[in-house]
Amino acid sequence: MGFNELNSVEHYIIHQLSGMNLNTGTVSEPSSGYGLQWQYKSVEELSRSVNEVLLEHELKNALVRLNPDIAAKNELADEVIYKLRAILISVNQIGLVKANEEFFKWLNGDKTMPFGENNRHVPIRLLDFEELINNSYIITNQFRVHHRETKIPDIVLFINGIPVVVGEAKTPIRPSVSWLDGAYEIHKVYEDAVPQLFVPNILSFATEGKELYYGSIRTPLDFWAPWRLEDEDQSLARQLGLGEIGKEMSDLLHPKRLLDFLQNFSLFSTNKKKQRMKIIPRFQQYEGANKIVERVKEGRVKKGLIWHFQGSGKSLLMVFAAQKLRRMPELKSPTVIVLVDRTDLDTQISGTFNAADVPNVETTDSIRELQKMLEQDTRKIIISMIHKFRDAKPNINTRENIIVLVDEAHRTQEGDLGRQMRAALPNAFLFGLTGTPVNKADKNTFWAFGSEEDEGGYLSRYTFQDSIRDGATLPLHFEPRLVDVHVDKETIDKLFETLKDEAALTDEEADALNKKSAKMAAFLKSPERVAKIVEDIASHYKEKVAPHGFKAMIVTPDRFACIQYKQELDKYLPAEASKVVISTSANDDFDFKQKWAVDKSQQERIVDEFNDPTSDLLFLIVTAKLLTGFDAPILQTMYLDKSLKDHTLLQAICRTNRLFPQKFYGRVVDYFGVFDDMAKALEFDEKSVKQIITNLSELREKLPEAIKDALSHFNGVNRNITGFEGLEAAQNAIKSDEKKDAFAKDYKYLSKLWESLSPDNILNLYLSDYKWLSQVFESVRPASDNIGKLLWMTLGAQTTKLIHENIHVGDVHQLEEFILDADVIEDIFNNPDPKNAKKLEKILIKRLKKHEGNPKFKKLSEMLEELRDRAEKGLITSIEFVKELCKLAKETVQAEKEAEQEIQDKTPKAALTELFLELKTEQTPAVVERIVTDIDAIVRVVSFPGWQKSVAGEREVQKSLRQALLKYQLHKDQVLFDRGYSYIKEYY
Repeated sequence: MGFNELNSVEHYIIHQLSGMNLNTGTVSEPSSGYGLQWQYKSVEELSRSVNEVLLEHELKNALVRLNPDIAAKNELADEVIYKLRAILISVNQIGLVKANEEFFKWLNGDKTMPFGENNRHVPIRLLDFEELINNSYIITNQFRVHHRETKIPDIVLFINGIPVVVGEAKTPIRPSVSWLDGAYEIHKVYEDAVPQLFVPNILSFATEGKELYYGSIRTPLDFWAPWRLEDEDQSLARQLGLGEIGKEMSDLLHPKRLLDFLQNFSLFSTNKKKQRMKIIPRFQQYEGANKIVERVKEGRVKKGLIWHFQGSGKSLLMVFAAQKLRRMPELKSPTVIVLVDRTDLDTQISGTFNAADVPNVETTDSIRELQKMLEQDTRKIIISMIHKFRDAKPNINTRENIIVLVDEAHRTQEGDLGRQMRAALPNAFLFGLTGTPVNKADKNTFWAFGSEEDEGGYLSRYTFQDSIRDGATLPLHFEPRLVDVHVDKETIDKLFETLKDEAALTDEEADALNKKSAKMAAFLKSPERVAKIVEDIASHYKEKVAPHGFKAMIVTPDRFACIQYKQELDKYLPAEASKVVISTSANDDFDFKQKWAVDKSQQERIVDEFNDPTSDLLFLIVTAKLLTGFDAPILQTMYLDKSLKDHTLLQAICRTNRLFPQKFYGRVVDYFGVFDDMAKALEFDEKSVKQIITNLSELREKLPEAIKDALSHFNGVNRNITGFEGLEAAQNAIKSDEKKDAFAKDYKYLSKLWESLSPDNILNLYLSDYKWLSQVFESVRPASDNIGKLLWMTLGAQTTKLIHENIHVGDVHQLEEFILDADVIEDIFNNPDPKNAKKLEKILIKRLKKHEGNPKFKKLSEMLEELRDRAEKGLITSIEFVKELCKLAKETVQAEKEAEQEIQDKTPKAALTELFLELKTEQTPAVVERIVTDIDAIVRVVSFPGWQKSVAGEREVQKSLRQALLKYQLHKDQVLFDRGYSYIKEYY
């Protein structure tokens, strides 16, 4: 037996978690060493109907076991189960996230029922969080569920009969198939088709045996995350195949871990569009928060440094840590103080806590209020700013169970304010969280928060390389821009010397002037320079940023330069496309304040507008505001024209590294020349500047080799042949799955390189090659419902634009609105060899064997015989053969329908494909098989029940069929179109 997703990955997961080896039928100890284990039960043993997602017998036993009042009167369990069923059913009305949130209240023991004496309400326990051995843990596979449709997830885990985890296993031996295919199936298919299964869901996971990723309900695939083993040797990780994945899976899916996720690490938040979201932690957030909690529980060491790279989720880490600390009964209702050092950070942090509906959160408005809360021994989560400790008395509160979490733990925390805070709260635990630790004599983050007991000085560390590897943040591309506009430091120094002489300044006066950047600012703000830069920014943005749907930020030398840049930018873009965000001072004149002042509420509205992909606001123009504590995932490019140093520089450029759909990297376009300072800014990070910033000149050097590698798959193919014949030759060169996947891998690398460099002039040298490769790639890409998502990825905006502009031929402009569907092409490409017509007869007979004696099927055999004869005599071409095959497949389906037999599900193995597969040989041109597969796949992508009776439905299917044929320039073959469409309409 060969390897497949069932006998290799799926059975491996079951063996890893339960000890049951389904390949041999033997049971051994699971590899998990925690003492608790999952018990394997086949679906046949679960005694449930296909419409039920709860194992009600298990659930009822648990309710009796864990609730004395129900134990005394067992039928009360049915009342609870009735309530839970009502939530499952409500998912159709209230949506999956809200239904999940409601079910979580039951799972966490927050709901009561009038089961006590005199109908007194008592809490209902569905799970035992204290004695985990009191719960039952069941794992099953091939769990058939029917709701809107019937679906069969690979793995389902139940605690006390409640499905809390859904997993999908994919084949480990196809390079183009990855964990992403499984995640896609869970997120895009199962959550919609059988939502009731996900109402109690803690998390879902997907793996192909090489990587393990997990996500919560309704989590976009971009935000699924890998699980890591604590302190694992990263040099070995990812190299050990199933064994390594097995360790990670046993760790993530251990009952203790899942119940911790459920109780302490599941947040329900509301986004700016008032939509509910569910958030569960990434590994580094889970590990960091738990290390804080464990240190507080031990009570021995009173401080710790959490060093997680910019953008990797420190705000949520603090929410998780604060929430768990507050829930620990042994800590006796602690006070958790979250300290930030800037107003904008105050907004971001308190916004995160408030959006997540964390109970008992207070934000202080004044120094007096904060000190009063501490004096009165307030037991809540308090969000404040460190400067509110100014003039605080020593020993305001000497309690041991005060925990202080300091965000961006550098700068002011190490000055007098930091000392005053420590004096005011002498016995508090102090934890510093930072993405940019400072290690200098005057401001040493390690000294302030790092414990000598911690290796390297930090309690938890998550580096830039870790965050890129795990997809928590994006790579940064750095683009030094326009050498003639760069700040020429030598010239500036000479000009400055001249100024010093002319003004007769002393060295001290000159130094003071230099520090204030007066001369530098004067140079930077020269109208000619600003005009030239803004012209370049407008051009760069339109060519490189706008096509992707992203937005940008301009960082200028000072507040007045912001105005200058805004006025220039308005010459190229509408006024509403940019906004200036600066603060004004009491010394500014009235007109300036009237026009440009932005208060806190206005700034929040501007940020919301900027984050809205549909708004007209494309640029923010700033000098100091929004460079830290500003989270705008849609921001991809920063145009930098200001001298920034150290952690400020790193924090600023990392505004661009947040995750956003179809965003592959953040970009910094440097007009000032700060790149030289990056090494100094990042010295603390083991000189990793080279890995953090990708200089675009390096990418230019990689392009020729990438083009060469992609073209190497087509040695001997004449790229000057156009039309159907040219594509057929190209596809025959990469006929096997292995060759297609190898090409896709090289093309993926090339296309990302292309997107990064666009619109660099170097691309013009390779445009014709890239255009040809893009068309071939598009023609062999699998159908969207059967796609290796990671390898056969969505194309970038520049590549898509290139295809749109060049793949269409003739005057068929009206086809541009069609939905592109690669399945139709798949079928066209695999032209059956007419010499194998006997095999077609065999498959037809095999398919219709149960209809022996039926005259209709006899007639079909005769038609098949005739088709075979014509093919053998060379009387028809490969395309003619496909047409006849479509016609015959339609007749087959009609005959089956009339025989009142159940048509098989909408899978690629429908009538047309089955007939073709028996004809296929090694010599069969790849293009014909693609046509056949595509015709069978189209309806699964665009159809809906009853579409044949709807004008809109028919139009969608026709569009899809035409668009697919268009790729091969067969869109004008009306007979092929009519027969393909006629078959689709009949079959479905």
